[in-house]
Amino acid sequence: MMRLVIDTNKLFTFFWKGSLIKKLSLAGHSLFSPELALEELDRNKEEIITKANISEKEFQFLKNILKNNVAFIPFEKYHEHIPRALELLKDNAKDIDFLALAMYLRSPIISDDRELKNQSEIRVFNNEELGELI
Repeated sequence: MMRLVIDTNKLFTFFWKGSLIKKLSLAGHSLFSPELALEELDRNKEEIITKANISEKEFQFLKNILKNNVAFIPFEKYHEHIPRALELLKDNAKDIDFLALAMYLRSPIISDDRELKNQSEIRVFNNEELGELI
């Protein structure tokens, strides 16, 4: 099984039925994301609640389950890879933490982000390629 870095958009899907993260976890993969992704989930809580059609209580419950399925890594662990990630993603700074974490873990990323997919240092699995992992 693989270690995989999950981007924020894929983390959002955890709150939907048929969650990708649940499937990857059940398939035996170890899942990781930067700690800052939890803050992004909280910033987008209302949108997630609306789109997933869940209550705030369900959101908190599912977020706790998510934290048991995904290891959220502090910036201090992967910060030395930020300069190289910035170099590779000059025009896409929002994803540098995911790329830096993937470099630190030497792991692929799950993302549909085109710019992230176009860099050549770390493999990025998009939706079409997920069948290989599940």
